[in-house]
Amino acid sequence: MALFALLPLQIAHLWHWALSLGLLYFLFKVSKLYLIRRDLVTAFKPFPSPPCHWLYGHAREFLQIGKDLDLINHWAQSYTYGFPLWLGQFFASLIVTHPDYAKAILARQDPKDDLAYRFIIPWIGEGLLVSSGQKWFQHRRLITPAFHYDVLKPYVTLMSECTKIMLNKWEQLVTDQNPVELFHYVSLMTLDTIMKCAFSYQSNCQTDSDSTYIKAVYELSYLVDNRFRHFTYHNDFIYNLSPQGFRFRRALKVAHQHTDKVITQRKKLLKNEKELDKISRKRHLDFLDILLCAKDENGHGLSDKDLRAEVDTFMFEGHDTTASGISWILYALAKYPEHQERCREEIKEVLGDRDTVEWEDLGKIPYTTMCIKESLRLYPPVPGVARKLSKPITFCDGRSLPEGVTVILSIYCINRSPIIWKDPEVKV
Repeated sequence: MALFALLPLQIAHLWHWALSLGLLYFLFKVSKLYLIRRDLVTAFKPFPSPPCHWLYGHAREFLQIGKDLDLINHWAQSYTYGFPLWLGQFFASLIVTHPDYAKAILARQDPKDDLAYRFIIPWIGEGLLVSSGQKWFQHRRLITPAFHYDVLKPYVTLMSECTKIMLNKWEQLVTDQNPVELFHYVSLMTLDTIMKCAFSYQSNCQTDSDSTYIKAVYELSYLVDNRFRHFTYHNDFIYNLSPQGFRFRRALKVAHQHTDKVITQRKKLLKNEKELDKISRKRHLDFLDILLCAKDENGHGLSDKDLRAEVDTFMFEGHDTTASGISWILYALAKYPEHQERCREEIKEVLGDRDTVEWEDLGKIPYTTMCIKESLRLYPPVPGVARKLSKPITFCDGRSLPEGVTVILSIYCINRSPIIWKDPEVKV
């Protein structure tokens, strides 16, 4: 009976210890956040910032998708070299908008920022887009042969065939001169192209756009972008418990199953071939062939994990950025119909009676090429890149940043800088 009488007292002691430990952990986290906030304020003291909310920082301004680049470009007019961008009170980065600042950063070997890519790693792994250091150099060396001209030339016909499918769909859609949202169809075309060219995989995604993989790709793209914009979702624990975290995991499973299917099919094909030379005689080596057969100086190839990371990286990044670039090129040409007509006449003169572009034609359309490059300047598919400073840096105007600070080079703003272009928005 005496033992049972002591139980309530022991339970009380356990609760006391639990509460004490919880309080200590809470104070530790608060102290850590305080130090982070103090260091950020000190680091960015030389750089004035646009007005921001006392709690959210500039996060609320970036909830409106499609307005963030114009907003940054507007701020760049007032803060010539760069300005701090606050997401909440405990994360900030310097948005670089001046070419001289960009030169100083790109001349160094600072690693990629982990926050900018952290949310996409569960999807595409640590491939070329995310990796850095020795791993990046090793993978880059193994993958470089996939981009040799002799490898790329045979793809031009496939690209033309994929484009024809898209154009045929447009002819059915544009019947009464009403505007059509093109990005969706361009995205399907670029995905179809990279699947056929880089992986020799007949996806039929342009005619079967309701496939589970296509839906998963669009779902993941939206969720990754949405998570970056909502700083409360930056915490893994909160995000994993949220409805969006559940949607992300579900779409992720579908995307990875598709990638595994593509790799497994190719491995079976290679297993049936006794020598790589036999494969070469049957068909052109594609990107996936080169990945599977690549060996470093020690005879080691890519692991299964690294292989899937590179496939996922090129399957997503290879089609998404290309789709964005093509869509903006079409927009720019539509905005200036006189240049569009000049490009059309140049291409018609080169093709003659043909309706398919060939490799040799690409060097015979200089004016169209200039229009493409100008569109990519104004609307870069990758509008910014991030770096985490591995050591302090002092810029041309004497201002400095300490080690560990995140900087984001706004390619969108730098390409429009009046330092480079007297009037970057006016056609010449």
